[in-house]
Amino acid sequence: MELVQRISAALIEGRVEDLESLTREALQDGQPAQVILDQGLIAGMDYVGLQMGKGEMFIPEVMLSARAMQASLALLKPHLEQSGAGMRGRVVIGTVKGDLHSIGKNLVATMLEGAGFEVRDLGVDVSPQAFLEAARREKTNIVAMSALLTTTMEMMREVVATLSTPETVGIKTMIGGAPVTAEFAEEIGADGFAPNAMEAVNLARSLMDT
Repeated sequence: MELVQRISAALIEGRVEDLESLTREALQDGQPAQVILDQGLIAGMDYVGLQMGKGEMFIPEVMLSARAMQASLALLKPHLEQSGAGMRGRVVIGTVKGDLHSIGKNLVATMLEGAGFEVRDLGVDVSPQAFLEAARREKTNIVAMSALLTTTMEMMREVVATLSTPETVGIKTMIGGAPVTAEFAEEIGADGFAPNAMEAVNLARSLMDT
C-alpha cells in the first residue's frame, strides 16, 4: 500500500503513533508535504466525515481520528510553510457570548482543520468585538459561530452586524448549532448555515470559492 494510503488508513482508525511514524517516513521518502496533506490527511478526514454523516462513525471515534490528524499536521506545517504551500483558507471559530457549549464547535473546528483550513479557535462565550478583533488579526476568510441555546442565537446577529465594516469586506460568516436554521442565517445576513460538522466543511469550501 502506498504511504499516503497508509496515512489515510491510520488517520481513519485513530492510530496516533502510527500516523506520526508514517508521516515522518513519507517526508523522509521525499513525498511533498502538500501531497501528504491532500491525499493522506484530507482524504482520510473526508472519509471520516462521510462515515459520521451515515451514522457509521460517532463523535468519540471522530475525535480520535482528529487527534491523530493534528499530530501529523504538526509535523507537516513547517514543510508546508517552507515550500510556500498554503492551507485552504483561514477560519476564526467560536461559541457566541453567553453560551458555554463547546463539543459541536470543537468537532467543526477539527473537521475544518482536517479539510485543510487554518483554524483559530476562540473558545466559548466569545463577544462580537472579540470575533471582530480576531478576524482583523488573523486576516481570516471565514468567521464561524456556534450556539446551542435559543437565548444566545441573537448574539449571532450582533456578530454579523459587527463584522459589517469596510475593513472586513469579503469575510464570510457561517453559523450552526442545534436551534439554528438556514432561515435564521438568511434573516441575520450570515453567508451560510450548516447543520453538522461535515456540512460545515462543505459550506466553508463553497464559501472559499465565492
